[in-house]
Amino acid sequence: MKHLPNILTLCNLLCGCAAIAFALESHPYWAVNASEYEIVFGTEQLYWASVFIGIAGVFDLLDGAVARALKVFSPIGKDLDSLADVISFGVAPSMILYKMLWAAYMREPNALSVSMWSMLPAFLVACFAALRLARFNINATQQKWSFTGMPVPAVGIIVASFPLVDLFYGQNAVTNKLASALQSKWTIYGIIALLCWLMVSKLPFFKLMPAKRQIKYMWPQIILVLAAAAAIPLLHVAAIPVLFGLYIILSLVYRAPEEATTQTAKI
Repeated sequence: MKHLPNILTLCNLLCGCAAIAFALESHPYWAVNASEYEIVFGTEQLYWASVFIGIAGVFDLLDGAVARALKVFSPIGKDLDSLADVISFGVAPSMILYKMLWAAYMREPNALSVSMWSMLPAFLVACFAALRLARFNINATQQKWSFTGMPVPAVGIIVASFPLVDLFYGQNAVTNKLASALQSKWTIYGIIALLCWLMVSKLPFFKLMPAKRQIKYMWPQIILVLAAAAAIPLLHVAAIPVLFGLYIILSLVYRAPEEATTQTAKI
């Protein structure tokens, strides 16, 4: 049983690798059928990449929960978790953003002359995710109620929602507007810049599991849960980006009671 958390972490890593493989296949290609060439569209593969990132997120939650339940902690488990996260929530989302940029450029009149350098900024998400995780591993003074900088899994989940927003185009007005916006290369570049900055910023982002079961500690989580309960039936997959924005706003507003007490004492 002591190896179960690491097994779950490896399942997270496996899903991340599968997401990358599906993302790599998400483009039209030629295939031979009865001695004739025909074009095969692989865009649906990008949606499977999103699904596998989501499954990786489930395993990422489970490995920590199981480790705490079994009281099994080790340096190798901590490093293995970070290595898995950088693949599943750094590299795999970068592949999705790369394909989204590629699709955006293919809509332009000069599509055939677009340089590969135009798509490389997508991989900055993987680079900043690695930096964020390395900083997290060496930080000996972790807050009980928050993370410093946006958690890498949150970045992976929000990027994974983008292809699904495109898949469910026509479902509602919010989904349609988001899907249309994500077809712009400048929107994608802006998202890349924002996510990279959020990961390495000093901004506090509250943990989904509150440090104490009291309203003054739990109110941002309660608001987020209530918003999710209202948004998911109405917006469906478009609820993920909306809740992501709400998470950022609540994190900027919320301050733990201990922090407020400490600041008052210093004054």
